[in-house]
Amino acid sequence: MSDVIPANYDMAIIGSGGGAFAAAIRATALGKRVLMIERGTVGGTCVNTGCIPSKALLAASEARHIALDASRFPGIDASAGPVDMEALIGGKRDLVAAMRTGKYVDLITDYDWDLRNGDATFAGTAEDPLLSISAPDGSVETVRADHYLVATGSAPWAPPIAGLPGVGYLTSTTLMELDEVPESLLVLGGGYVALEQAQLFARLGSQVTVLVRSRLASQEEPEAARALMGVFADEGIRVIRRSTVSSVRRDESTGDVIAEVTGSGGKENIQASQLLVATGRRPVTAGLNLDAVGVRVGDRGQIEVSDLLTSTNPRIWAAGDVTGHRAFVYVAASHGALVVENAFSDAGRSVDYRHLPRVMFTSPAVAAVGMTDQEANAAGISCECRVLPLEYVPRALVNRDTRGFIKVVANSQTGLIVGLTAVAKDAGEIAAAGVYILEAGLTVDQVAAMWSPYLTMAEGIKIACQSYRTDVSKLSCCAI
Repeated sequence: MSDVIPANYDMAIIGSGGGAFAAAIRATALGKRVLMIERGTVGGTCVNTGCIPSKALLAASEARHIALDASRFPGIDASAGPVDMEALIGGKRDLVAAMRTGKYVDLITDYDWDLRNGDATFAGTAEDPLLSISAPDGSVETVRADHYLVATGSAPWAPPIAGLPGVGYLTSTTLMELDEVPESLLVLGGGYVALEQAQLFARLGSQVTVLVRSRLASQEEPEAARALMGVFADEGIRVIRRSTVSSVRRDESTGDVIAEVTGSGGKENIQASQLLVATGRRPVTAGLNLDAVGVRVGDRGQIEVSDLLTSTNPRIWAAGDVTGHRAFVYVAASHGALVVENAFSDAGRSVDYRHLPRVMFTSPAVAAVGMTDQEANAAGISCECRVLPLEYVPRALVNRDTRGFIKVVANSQTGLIVGLTAVAKDAGEIAAAGVYILEAGLTVDQVAAMWSPYLTMAEGIKIACQSYRTDVSKLSCCAI
């Protein structure tokens, strides 16, 4: 039996991740009545299977690596034993549960919006859209709202490789639930997830091989790929570039995965005890019945949205990964808040990604903001770039780790900084500083003349800008 509720919700939100919560918090602050529908675990990808658990495990693996690499400091000798994977994963689960409760579940009570557990499907018509909510107990509820927000996120995607469905491959979600460190791990993919997980498990003790179609971190500066190749080589991670996988199978005698690979060196079979497929994600829109209410989706399942984040139905909005935009939780959260302002305050705000920072939490990390050299040239900007090796950054010398660089992309006519990339420890903080530099419209000369605290990695931005006018190899360690 269906229970029809008139339009007594101002907004009904499908999903409970970062975008959904940002929208619900902003809408309730405006006095709107909000309904949130979640078919699984509250919190979405970031807290449950994405940012929080992966970075927690990365931090743990780095702690082990620091112990094993301590000899780079004269007089320091340390060691690390085998990893108790069950304890490590148990600690990760405890952290996730605590953050899910404190940062998500408890907020629903604090802000006082309604939560339903169940599958949401659009019903009605484009002119009068409804939501049908099927609860786990079999009951069905029909909801009408003035506005609807789809914030259902994305899920791991696997390419069509012969034999892949039957080998029991791992995704970024299932990999972080293993109860033991695999002896060997084959990783398909060269993006953020693939590279973070490859280094994570190499540092926990796995023998790791990475297969990439072009180069590592292919959307970033080519210098970043070269730096990561060196880091991975130092840590025993094999990378096969320009590779394709034609088929995979399980060896009946060993249980290992065997992949038939064609790379730059020819064909070979690569064997590993586990296979991680990290070749991207796809928006979760299947089963929402979006066609019935006039919402158009793209070829990857993404909801097509305007700059204001409205779909092809003006009462149905989308936020976060489901839009096919950059898959960062802070993008989703910004989307959620923007949707509410546009829906209820007629703000007319559009999404602006010009100075969006991006971070890959390898070690050293890769981070960037603004345009790459190639993107700037494609936009018609005549560029002048400087790549500062970390050997010129005092903080890196003190850390005894000069692997990496800081690159500045500037307009050759005006000196305006349009892009910044770093491969370094704490590179994310460098990118955060870069956001403020780009937002303020600063030039290389202005940054070169500004204050910067000595023995910070961010000081490297100033030094990189000084390199436009000065031979920085001839500066004293704390010269301004």
